[in-house]
Amino acid sequence: MKTRDKIVYAVLFVICSVGLYFGLTDKEFFDKSYAQEDGLVEYGTALMLFLVSLVCIFRLFTIQKGKSITWKIGTLIFALLFLFGAGEEISWGQRILDVQSSEFFIENNAQGETNLHNMVVGETKVNKFIFSQLLMVVMVLYLIVSPVLYRKQEWFKNLVNMFAVPIVKWHHTIAFLVATALVVSNTSGRTWEVYELVFGAIFLLIFIDPLNKFIYNKEK
Repeated sequence: MKTRDKIVYAVLFVICSVGLYFGLTDKEFFDKSYAQEDGLVEYGTALMLFLVSLVCIFRLFTIQKGKSITWKIGTLIFALLFLFGAGEEISWGQRILDVQSSEFFIENNAQGETNLHNMVVGETKVNKFIFSQLLMVVMVLYLIVSPVLYRKQEWFKNLVNMFAVPIVKWHHTIAFLVATALVVSNTSGRTWEVYELVFGAIFLLIFIDPLNKFIYNKEK
């Protein structure tokens, strides 16, 4: 594990631990100050996701020569995916720029904001199904199952390398599990805002230095 990773993990541990303390002792402070809407935690998450997107875009423009079309497609998809996540986190700058939502979003968005993750379809919140339940399944598969398959199954290894999918190292997985334990112990309503920050920061570490980092080597 590199010094960079240790520093990031230490900072995240402090953020989660302090959040847990206030979440258990002063929920009002945690919800309205520590993890407030448009606060440091939320903006930090958007920044982490945006940096992951930039890493992908940088690679796409600097080392794509000689790479397969699948590698380029995979890298582009990740760049767009994390850019989308960053934009959604801050409602595409709506509150920063003081832009009024359209009538459609006012009527169909749980918070009346211009984003998709707070949309309501019938009685179901998109955020609850896709961005919580479905994302959790994907995270378990990615963080726990994929590194095992990568080490044991050649077909899986070739597939993820073909599409430039970064594979986690075990310290990434352990960090997520520790953070998850701290976050779920917090009974405050906005505890998942802290979890999203952890998600963004660790994914940035994963994309910078994955187990299969050689897929980002320049072709000679």
